[in-house]
Amino acid sequence: MEPDSPLPPALRRAITTSLCAGLTLVWLFDLATYYNPQSHWSSWLPLASGPLAAAALLRPARRPGPERRASAAALGSLTLTVGLCAYAPLASGTWGLLETVALLVLLARTARRVERPATALTLSAALAVAVIAMPLRGGMENHFLRYSFVLTFVVAGAAGLGGYLRLLDARRARAVASVRHNERLELARDLHDFVAHHVTGIIVHANAALMIQETSPEQIKPLLEGISRAGGETLDSMRRLVRVLREDDHQAARPGELPTELKRLVSAFAENGTAATLDIDPEMRGIRLAPEVETSVHRVVQEALTNVRRHAHGADVVVRLALDPQGHLRVEARNTAPQTRSSGPIGGRGGFGLVGLRERVEAVEGSLTSGRTADGGWCVSAAFPVLAAVEGSPA
Repeated sequence: MEPDSPLPPALRRAITTSLCAGLTLVWLFDLATYYNPQSHWSSWLPLASGPLAAAALLRPARRPGPERRASAAALGSLTLTVGLCAYAPLASGTWGLLETVALLVLLARTARRVERPATALTLSAALAVAVIAMPLRGGMENHFLRYSFVLTFVVAGAAGLGGYLRLLDARRARAVASVRHNERLELARDLHDFVAHHVTGIIVHANAALMIQETSPEQIKPLLEGISRAGGETLDSMRRLVRVLREDDHQAARPGELPTELKRLVSAFAENGTAATLDIDPEMRGIRLAPEVETSVHRVVQEALTNVRRHAHGADVVVRLALDPQGHLRVEARNTAPQTRSSGPIGGRGGFGLVGLRERVEAVEGSLTSGRTADGGWCVSAAFPVLAAVEGSPA
């Protein structure tokens, strides 16, 4: 399973630190190349333009956005190029390596991350022209034109990399959307069955009330209360219903059999020779769950066990159901470190299981967390709302 979240903060900081260190080394190279107190003032410009381009690349704040950063960097570089080419061509050296690298990274980032394709194309073209034109700051001699020709291929590589990453991001976004859509449809099918179950109970109680209204009027009130409860729970389920889809091979869920189904799941997992236990807190016997919550609990445990089998071979698993201090049902599936090294992390990075699972849990007003444990294992934890414990509930 893969968390539906950006890179961990520690990894992001490490990437940013490495990028800053690399750009600093590039700037030191520019300093060693261009620093000359006796030289013309214009030869110092690359030592200033490079850090400015790097600042547009590394500025941590979200504002201004990537579009404004890219446009400012491209406009500033092109303005400097036109000014130097027209009024003060650099006799020694032409452009700074730091500015070139920063603009190339900005080009790749713009091609990847700017949402509107037309804007991304325009800004990428402006950055490409800025990079290719930089050697012309030294004049129109042939050797400067050769540098521009070489930079054309470098720019094409940066733009191609950004476009390829943009394509991968679009594919992943479509895959995530598909997983969420399918999960909602599956939940909708379950909700359709639960609504039918509640409505059937309402009809049965209503018919019973009609039959005994003359002979036993004192029994009508409990029946009406049961109808009211069933109607309220039906409305709660309907509020969560996004779409309704029935398939011929879909089997109706059976409310009220959660402990039995979980025992069957854990027992089937343990048949492969792996230790697996199910721990249900005694307080669980007195709570009531909405039918769609029951199937969501079942799905959380099923997905957790499936991923342990895939990514943590030989790991022991403990599934626990208990009430947390807030009165919510807490479902936790925790496994130890795998006995054999797997090709991927224990959490199953690379798939979309957690994306769909979180969509289902949040659809029934729950919450889901997952992460690595201190002993090298993995833990999936979900919290679900419970219904009030009322005797005689028809559900």
